[in-house]
Amino acid sequence: MAAGYEPVGLVTQGYLHHAKYGVGSGKAEELALAVREKGADIVLFDSALRASQAYALAKLCKVEVKDREKVILEIFAMRASTAEAKLQVQLAELEYELPRARESVKMARQGEQPGFFGLGKYEADVYTRMMKSRVSTLKKKVEGVAKRREIFREHRRKLAFPTIALAGYTAAGKTSLFNLLTGESKSVDAGVFTTLAPTTRAVMVGERKTLLTDTVGFISNLPAYLVESFKSTLEEISYASIVFLLLDVSQSAEKFIRSYESSAQALSDLMVKPSRAIFVLNKCDLAPAELIEERKRELGPVDVVEVSSKTGQGVEDLLRLADAKLREVAEEEGIEGKVPL
Repeated sequence: MAAGYEPVGLVTQGYLHHAKYGVGSGKAEELALAVREKGADIVLFDSALRASQAYALAKLCKVEVKDREKVILEIFAMRASTAEAKLQVQLAELEYELPRARESVKMARQGEQPGFFGLGKYEADVYTRMMKSRVSTLKKKVEGVAKRREIFREHRRKLAFPTIALAGYTAAGKTSLFNLLTGESKSVDAGVFTTLAPTTRAVMVGERKTLLTDTVGFISNLPAYLVESFKSTLEEISYASIVFLLLDVSQSAEKFIRSYESSAQALSDLMVKPSRAIFVLNKCDLAPAELIEERKRELGPVDVVEVSSKTGQGVEDLLRLADAKLREVAEEEGIEGKVPL
């Protein structure tokens, strides 16, 4: 999987909010038995866990336990390659650890947990205060990044360049399409979150010089602190003239619908008007025509283009539709005559 772990077994339960372990006691015992039988050295929990739950589950299974949010943060940390992305990941990691640090301190005081990361009770309190101070410092730095990004946006607005943001569920192929349209060679692989910091390049759309931005991928049920940490990155989508919303048309029906619903909700949260989005059914070279038509029907009456970032199929159709939509936006905003050609 993307975080580098090799699954050796799966234990499932529908309700994941039991007080002690996050799962029921019987399911926790089943998990502990599976860990011993499979020789697993870590348990990945596909939901958020409180510090007390992770500790109790780790004590029972006798291996480390990581919840969904921790694994996502690990992937973010591995993918972060720019100073901006690393800063955002550091803030997200601290935001994740801070409430768990408070709970661990509480457990240590009650004698339920021996120390806190090897620290005594007093040292744990000091550590928590240090974490709060570090969070405050990082937030100021991230705000500084956001202000600089806004200066760049304002400069682009003054030049009246139209902008297109590539958005969509993680691993939908945004960076592949970005490379195809711009001639860039940004890193592309099958893992998630390949892009954590936006990249902008100029492309020709019709006769217009247009700025195309590759952005971080969406994922369902992201915690609020993670969204907030990457706010300045996601705002590139909010300020774009139009948005290419990529969906992997080759996915199963269940995954396709989940990706669509998560992406549509993200666009709504970012205040993007539906009329400014073009739905791009990517990877059409991997799907039969019947399936593509079925996916179009599922999307309903929206602007849809089927493309292949690998073969280039449909890209000319996408650019023609984008050109028409950019003209509509320019007329709507009263800047049609001011757009650079």
